[in-house]
Amino acid sequence: MQYRLPQMYFSKIMRAIVEFEMIERGDKILVGLSGGKDSLLLTYALSMMRERTKGKFSLRALTIDPMFNDTFDAEGLSRFCASLDIPHEIHRVDIAEVIRSEPKNAPCFTCAFFRRGAINRYANEHHCNKVAYAHHNDDAVETLLLNLLYSGQIGTFQPKTYLDRSNLTVIRPLVYLREQEIIDAIPYHGMTPVKSPCPIDGKTKRETVKKLVADLTEKNPLIYDHLAAAMRKSGENELCRLWPAAKSRQEMRESYDRFMRE
Repeated sequence: MQYRLPQMYFSKIMRAIVEFEMIERGDKILVGLSGGKDSLLLTYALSMMRERTKGKFSLRALTIDPMFNDTFDAEGLSRFCASLDIPHEIHRVDIAEVIRSEPKNAPCFTCAFFRRGAINRYANEHHCNKVAYAHHNDDAVETLLLNLLYSGQIGTFQPKTYLDRSNLTVIRPLVYLREQEIIDAIPYHGMTPVKSPCPIDGKTKRETVKKLVADLTEKNPLIYDHLAAAMRKSGENELCRLWPAAKSRQEMRESYDRFMRE
């Protein structure tokens, strides 16, 4: 097959794969293919990468139908994967019913939890040792702010993560690509993204943070770069400017006793 993706995309993806040691010879990688623009590019790019590395690893893809509506059609994704010589399956998981039955839980958390669980089970059943997701650089920056603003924690997802419970490694080869670059890549792979079936698509906390970053960057073009830099460790001085962790009640009692004795 003749791949049309420009070298710039290949170079950024290769940088992530090499820097974070994402792929090794003999890996069996399951791609989480939702049908959105991100996972379409990931599937296409990994197929190209597989060819350029002369079959160093193998691929298969899985699409989860969360059963939010009756209009979700993933058959086009099967044809797309077939053109790339990637086995593809569609699994229906009634996430919609779980969300309705557990209204106290955040719907995005519930959806992500059950999607990951279904993908991990499928990966194990088909002897895959790695799962590839299409999170990009904007996703990482937004997750950093989501955790800070809504959870009081500083952190984002890792480019590569080992899951000891399922004995799987999660990789994110698109972490050096910006979202706009992924949008611009749609003509290269030629597949129209499937509309998200999520009933609250565009109304989530992530969308709020996305707009916040865009607004701040419009006022100061360096904002995004500073946020992206904040995700990286900085040698021996890592986190040196954060306050110490909060002490327990026992530790506070001991500190108080020392203070009163001295």
